[in-house]
Amino acid sequence: MSSVLFVALVLPVLAGAHFYVWWRMVRATTSPGSWWRRAGTALIVLLALLLVAAPPGERALPAPLATAVGWPGFTWMAGLLYLTLALLVGEAVRPLLMRVRRRRSVGDTAPAARSTASEGDGEHPYGTGPASGPDVPAPASADGFPASRRMFVSRVVAVAAGTAATAAVGYGAYTALGPPRVRHLVVPLARLGPQAHGFRIALISDIHLNVLVGRSRTRQLVDLLNGTEPDLVALVGDLVEDADVAVQGRAAEPLADLRAPHGAYYVTGNHEFYSGAEQWVRFVSGLGLRPLRNERVALPGFDLAGVEDASGVDHDDGPDYEAALGGRDRDRAVVLLAHQPAQVTEAARYGVDLQLSGHTHGGQLWPFTRLASLVEPNVAGLSRYRDTLLYVSRGTGFWGPPVRLDADPDITVVELASPRA
Repeated sequence: MSSVLFVALVLPVLAGAHFYVWWRMVRATTSPGSWWRRAGTALIVLLALLLVAAPPGERALPAPLATAVGWPGFTWMAGLLYLTLALLVGEAVRPLLMRVRRRRSVGDTAPAARSTASEGDGEHPYGTGPASGPDVPAPASADGFPASRRMFVSRVVAVAAGTAATAAVGYGAYTALGPPRVRHLVVPLARLGPQAHGFRIALISDIHLNVLVGRSRTRQLVDLLNGTEPDLVALVGDLVEDADVAVQGRAAEPLADLRAPHGAYYVTGNHEFYSGAEQWVRFVSGLGLRPLRNERVALPGFDLAGVEDASGVDHDDGPDYEAALGGRDRDRAVVLLAHQPAQVTEAARYGVDLQLSGHTHGGQLWPFTRLASLVEPNVAGLSRYRDTLLYVSRGTGFWGPPVRLDADPDITVVELASPRA
């Protein structure tokens, strides 16, 4: 079904975007039959093929080939987005540039025209005879502007759009592949026991181990987590992108070095179910993390619960809020680990004090960072849903393009505060 939707909906959009980029970046800036036009056309076609091949190639191709295809293919996803947006902005600027160029052309040719007229035989100052000589204007295109002027403006717009898109992708890649930001957040919970005052939960989500990032990235994240000196580590889903343990298990192995007095806990995300959740649950258990699969544990001063990701419903293994939260002591605070922020609606029904989630990547790419709130109750940060507090991490990884713009990756140290301390 997903393949049918991809062919029916996504491919036409991608084809249209590539044609538009080719039209503005190649056709409008080069001469017919030139080497530059042939090379530009070949490059656009190659990038389009790599973009389409990269997602299925993660699972279908051998690891070295998947990486070789993935880097240009996934990066071009972001490149195509920002180049298209920049060119669309250029459409608004193009008429202004054409007028400016026209005024300059008229200003440059007027003195020569007047000089020619004064040396003539008294004819009309612009002449009535056959057009000839250096002052003859270039052939006009369909809109009345000379073809040379249109190509000049097209090249200016193309260079500006290409520069803007390259800068956006470059900065976004630097952000995505660099170390995540460590945030600190104090959250008061009315029912939190005084013995848990100051309890520190290091929250990490959406590592997304894939063909572009691996073991060294996990090592970096583990060192950052241990450096926060947490009481407990919580990994709230999407450890892996779309791969089996046999492919990405080694990349996850540094998680065994997590250090926290109350241990490290893990709940599934949607990508675990796309990859085979059972194999990953068994694997992380072997690394020393404790999966919370619709269950809870009692900690000093509060309960910690975890539920399966909502996508598990399609795999007969969805969230069971009654199993995780039912029958508990209502005088004790409960912190829930749930991958998707939307799961807060059920959490609120069960009187959860605080839900910790990920999933959104904070939108990952502008302008989606601003549009994501249309489909998620909270894209990033702390909010409230009824009597339940919800904190959403932007995550540390990326899906698809190795680019994050307007959504810096983060690890958050959530410090619980008790009014009775």
